[in-house]
Amino acid sequence: MEEKVLEILKNLFELETVDNTCSQATCEKWDSMMHLNLIVELEAEFGVSFEPEEIGEMQSYQDIIALLKKKL
Repeated sequence: MEEKVLEILKNLFELETVDNTCSQATCEKWDSMMHLNLIVELEAEFGVSFEPEEIGEMQSYQDIIALLKKKL
């Protein structure tokens, strides 16, 4: 799961490299529209649905992993 999330982040934000420190604060392309694209990608890849409050909480790779672990 962790590797797939990193792959999604890398492809979506067009990054050469990505690691577990990726966040909205460190990735300039991670704006509100890209955040919605990220949610759609994650929901499709992992077959989950996120609640609005969960979507707002996902501000980093670590946040995404923690939330996915709860849902899977």
